[in-house]
Amino acid sequence: MAYDKFNILTSSAVPLPIENVDTDQIIPARFLKATERVGFGDNLFRDWRYHPDGSKKADFVLNNPTYSGKILVGGKNFGSGSSREHAAWAVYDYGFRAVVSSFFADIFKGNCLNIGVLPVQVSPEFSNKIFAAIDADPKTALEINLPEQTIKILQTGETETFNLSGYKKENMINGFDDIDYLQNIKEEILEFADKLPY
Repeated sequence: MAYDKFNILTSSAVPLPIENVDTDQIIPARFLKATERVGFGDNLFRDWRYHPDGSKKADFVLNNPTYSGKILVGGKNFGSGSSREHAAWAVYDYGFRAVVSSFFADIFKGNCLNIGVLPVQVSPEFSNKIFAAIDADPKTALEINLPEQTIKILQTGETETFNLSGYKKENMINGFDDIDYLQNIKEEILEFADKLPY
């Protein structure tokens, strides 16, 4: 399933300066029954966003109209816990196209890349600078340049690079998942197969 192509994303950001956010907090287990990758955004951070009666918790950041954007900035160790893909699906379905943190759980990071969400891992120092900039001005914009693998705080010009495998980078730029990638090189695969002696 192809996803949005990712090149350069410029957006304000939603701050969630909480460490050790696990996948059960991102999408509680009771919402894992669906098998299609849609509809999970309504329940992103469900128990943090809503009271048991379904009313919104005014003090949770996703319910605060002061903050908006396609970038979620999380605390250290974002996406820990179980390996459920649904956590990445919920992030994507809500409308986020990138998550920034000073550390990601490996499985969550991989699940994000497989669904079209770019996990941008920055240093703790740069993470603090982002949170401080958003705190000073909620409209602070970040620029995430995937080809250059940089993230910039536009108001200050401060920039940091981030790491990403070349394979996943090309898939994100082209909007491919793993199957799309194989379909894209189908002719090369067939040519290689024809040269095999068996």
